[in-house]
Amino acid sequence: MNLFALPAFADNYIWMLHDGTQAVVVDPGDAAPVVQALQSQGLQLAGILVTHHHADHVGGVDELRPLLHGPVWGPAGERIPQPFEPLNDGDGIEVLGLRFRVLDVPGHTAGHVAYAQEGAATAPLLFCGDTLFSAGCGRLFEGTPAQMLASLSRLAALPDDTRVCCTHEYTLSNLRFAAAVEPGNAAIEAHAARCRALRAQGLPTLPSRIGLERRINPFLRCAEPAVVAAARAQGAGGGDPVAVLAALREWKNRYR
Repeated sequence: MNLFALPAFADNYIWMLHDGTQAVVVDPGDAAPVVQALQSQGLQLAGILVTHHHADHVGGVDELRPLLHGPVWGPAGERIPQPFEPLNDGDGIEVLGLRFRVLDVPGHTAGHVAYAQEGAATAPLLFCGDTLFSAGCGRLFEGTPAQMLASLSRLAALPDDTRVCCTHEYTLSNLRFAAAVEPGNAAIEAHAARCRALRAQGLPTLPSRIGLERRINPFLRCAEPAVVAAARAQGAGGGDPVAVLAALREWKNRYR
């Protein structure tokens, strides 16, 4: 199975899985990169996965329908272009012979879902939309800090080698923020150096891995003493993980 990140807009990625004949795409906000990839590689579009309703994730769905030989899957609680197959937490779907479990991960939006591969011998895939980024997390547009903490904790519990396929190239800016939160964390600078080298070659910094994210992502480290101290210095009302995440997210919103 082949995995590609198709660049779209300024910093989006549309993930494509294909077996040499058929392909599925995740969060096609723009149809053009998908059409180009399908045509250049002689692939048939067999399905579309959607994580949430934002336009940069669903804007290309209707334009792709004439090429589609399969379903559009999406979260039951979100405004996904109709028709689509609504999915709820715990549902299972098969994509090109791979099994995925649907996980409710609200916070960025109220009905956001992620797709976690099941049954993989190594390096399972996670399509997590805008909930978990490398070294970061999505803004809280519709959810609460408590919801986002629960969602991130759920993703952080996946196997260490899980490939984190998020949908924006925010990694370097997120790592700069992570270093401000935890300046003594050597893993952050080491990963930043690797990511700078990748971007200098025009390559994506993604997918990341869950095990790595637990070491570098402040939003997955809300119980770590250094992260708690940094959040309290930014006005966190207490040291509990929800208050820490809330303070980190507000800090990140204004961080430059």
